[in-house]
Amino acid sequence: MSCVAAICILFASCKSEEIGSPVITSVRNYAASPNDTILPGAVAKAQWVVIEGQNLQNATQISFDGIPATFNSALFAPNSVVVQIPAILFSTIDVNKLYSIEYVTTEGSTKFAFKLGPAAPTITAISNVFANPGDSVYIYGTDFFLIKSLSYGGVTITSASLTYDGTAIGFVMPNPAPTSGDVSITTMSGTATFKILALPTITGISNENASVGDSVFVFGTYLKSIQSVSFSGATISSFVSATDGSSVGFIMPTITTSGSASITTAFGTATTAYIVYNIYNVQYVGVKTTGVLANLEWGDAFGWQWWGGVKYTTGNTAWGGTTDFNGVLGSNTNSQFAYFNSGIMKSGDGTSSWPGTYTFPIGAAQWMATENLSDLVGDWAIQFEMSVSNAKPWNGGTLCFETGFASNYMARYEPWQITASSTKAFSTKGWQTITIPLSSFRAEDTNLGKGKGVSVTSLTNLLGSTGNTGLNIYLHNFSTSPTTTGFYGAFDNVRVVKIK
Repeated sequence: MSCVAAICILFASCKSEEIGSPVITSVRNYAASPNDTILPGAVAKAQWVVIEGQNLQNATQISFDGIPATFNSALFAPNSVVVQIPAILFSTIDVNKLYSIEYVTTEGSTKFAFKLGPAAPTITAISNVFANPGDSVYIYGTDFFLIKSLSYGGVTITSASLTYDGTAIGFVMPNPAPTSGDVSITTMSGTATFKILALPTITGISNENASVGDSVFVFGTYLKSIQSVSFSGATISSFVSATDGSSVGFIMPTITTSGSASITTAFGTATTAYIVYNIYNVQYVGVKTTGVLANLEWGDAFGWQWWGGVKYTTGNTAWGGTTDFNGVLGSNTNSQFAYFNSGIMKSGDGTSSWPGTYTFPIGAAQWMATENLSDLVGDWAIQFEMSVSNAKPWNGGTLCFETGFASNYMARYEPWQITASSTKAFSTKGWQTITIPLSSFRAEDTNLGKGKGVSVTSLTNLLGSTGNTGLNIYLHNFSTSPTTTGFYGAFDNVRVVKIK
């Protein structure tokens, strides 16, 4: 009888130690009190959470919206686990598993309702408000996932295509094409609206310092229904607008004063924040003006430090000169400029250091007034004129930009690079204006290399607390092979301008 009792006691003891199926009771924010609040839902952004319940040890899979999470069992307890919500691409999920957590252990499984989704959508741009009925139109923005409805100018769009990353929606412009009103996109996370407007913008100019009679193109958006064009104080009476509104072309007139470029359309006016014509940028005899780094004219704004691999010419003079770069800045005038003639570059060639075989070093200058150093990085840019000979197009080797204050940041210029695996030899039709936004200066990425990491976040990080520093422009071959060609190109009028 005592033996039977002992067996019963042992059986009861074993039964009490059994672990049952998992149960989830809540999800909590993974943060110190008092911020460790219970979460009824969340926006998926790879945050850490605490799942609470019973029998949560021995997990074999934890899924959010059907996407398995990686987890560390060392962070598990029977009644709580700490886990990171996985990265979720909502264009690829099984919508039947949306807003749920699936929890599987060696003893069983459970589901828990948890409203985990993308952020509410935002709309940033419309590809073409001038599209004709039947044309393709794209709405750009973020978090275009789980779409419930889309309307354009009050017209419901029933058929649309989405990009996998949720940044664009494409559809066919209805008939008649709305020209006013709002775009409205409703997803399971919220609604975004965007007014249908065609405010013009100017994003660049082909050659700010062109010769009289040369073709000039002003690039931007919504450059249609144009009412007037002016360029450096001159009224442009004859011009051609691209059918998609991306540019306006005209013949360079005689310029008698300095000024901005301005285009007025039926929807508004776009004006450059900077002067667009001044072949020397400053009075080159006398005081060095803020924003001028190197105009290569005699005086304080000359800029070049007289060393490095760059060559120097005074128009059509003989010493160091060349007649290959014609135009108002080139060999048929008295304008002075610098040029590279690098030849084929071996893998790894190029440095900003002395003696700088491939270097164009510019001395310290005041990039902008100190009160502007709190501006956004993307509000400012380096501009210069460049000419690359058609007889010797450029294919391979990177033009690198580093400030004297922060050489850990680099901006790259590689116009010959079409895609990661394809190139096309680059040349210019005479002199061309190049714009390098200061937001293009990036740190080094461990895998991709220098100038491929995160963007510089402030002007003082790039230029220092005074905004007075130098600039090194140099060639470097980042490829493991020799360059296809050398670089034969001229530079002039290196300056810093406010672009926004």
